[in-house]
Amino acid sequence: MKLINTISIVLYNSNPTEIEKAIRSIFQTSSEIKLYLIDNSPSNDLRTLEEIDERIIYIHNPSNPGFGAAHNIAINKAIDLNAQYHFIVNPDIYFEGDVISVMLSYIKTDLNIGMMMPQILNLDGSVQNLPKLLPTPLSILWRKIRKPAKAFEKFINLYELRTVPEETIYNAPILSGCFTVLNLEAIKNVGGYDDKFFMYFEDWDLSRRMHQHYKTIYFPAVSVYHGYESGANKSKRLFKIFVNSAVTYFNKWGWFFDSEREKINKEALRQFK
Repeated sequence: MKLINTISIVLYNSNPTEIEKAIRSIFQTSSEIKLYLIDNSPSNDLRTLEEIDERIIYIHNPSNPGFGAAHNIAINKAIDLNAQYHFIVNPDIYFEGDVISVMLSYIKTDLNIGMMMPQILNLDGSVQNLPKLLPTPLSILWRKIRKPAKAFEKFINLYELRTVPEETIYNAPILSGCFTVLNLEAIKNVGGYDDKFFMYFEDWDLSRRMHQHYKTIYFPAVSVYHGYESGANKSKRLFKIFVNSAVTYFNKWGWFFDSEREKINKEALRQFK
């Protein structure tokens, strides 16, 4: 029996042209894959996307339980298929070449890797600084305020690990959920996304749970493009969701008293000494 790996994209009133670009990027791979499109939109107008390739499985999910909960639908189906690895892909991702196979080849070399992400690029080719240390409430607030400038620069360089040489592969406590590959054996142990998070912070929460038991690897040997929108800075509705998710995260892990956070961050920084 051939081993299959799986991928999911969660949709919500998404631009069909953008989604098709993501799908065609994915199907450049030579690996055996199935792609789940979990559509949280009120209507199923995006169902036509499954006609692009026979390996696409479209699931209409109009109750819209949120980003992580929708991905959990695909993760559970992947586990039922006995898939080894599952990719989480945002609808605004695209890339050139067989990124999927390169990432699979690397993650299979070490069963202790629970989660891995590639280098993420802005559309102009600049690097998005997405691997991070575990956040404090001040980290979240300071990234919004960004002042005073000199102190903020020192903070952000440390928090987002910006001074680490660009080509370094390392174990980061926080990985972004815009493009990640999950070891499904590890997911069986730590669980999938916590559906208390509707959107935002669900990837940080999963990273932290995974990092407690497995390596969470930043793998800049391959890159993908991400149309980063920063919606919470532009929409009052999304900003409210962002704040609610931040409260959920810190209620779960601790606000100002979190001894594990300090220990994990120190261990992460020790890699670069």
